Amino acid sequence: MRIHNVHERTLPIDTQAAWALVDALGTPDDRLWPSYRWPAMSREGDKARHWFVRYRVVGREPGRSLRFRFRDMPGIDGEHAFEVLPAGDGVSVLRHTMTADARGGAEVSWRLFIRQMHDALLEDLLDGAEGRPPRTHGPAVRVARLIGASIRRLPYRLV
Repeated sequence: MRIHNVHERTLPIDTQAAWALVDALGTPDDRLWPSYRWPAMSREGDKARHWFVRYRVVGREPGRSLRFRFRDMPGIDGEHAFEVLPAGDGVSVLRHTMTADARGGAEVSWRLFIRQMHDALLEDLLDGAEGRPPRTHGPAVRVARLIGASIRRLPYRLV
């Protein structure tokens, strides 16, 4: 299955401020990742992760984009990226794009619960970048988060 997933938001900040948010992702200075609600993202050197998702930084254009490639993820092959685009005086667009091929258990997991969590996490991230208060997640996301929390407590990995 081919996954192509895009989230974007017009932000009331210039591209320099938007890039500062993206460039600090997963670092001690991270103000973008919604860790108040989701497992924290960590990035050290070119390696990054959140929960069971592991990736490597494969591209960084300062002021423009930060690209990651999934690594050690059975059944998932692809990338995701954050882009900062100018949108006028003091305004920018922050876009996240994920393009990947999923097969086997990864495809089933994506369809059943990971997609809902991924979409909710990205909307939480973009809400924070925009300065909006956290939104209430719908029933599908709440169920997916319960499943995710249950899996996280297992002594072994299912995904």
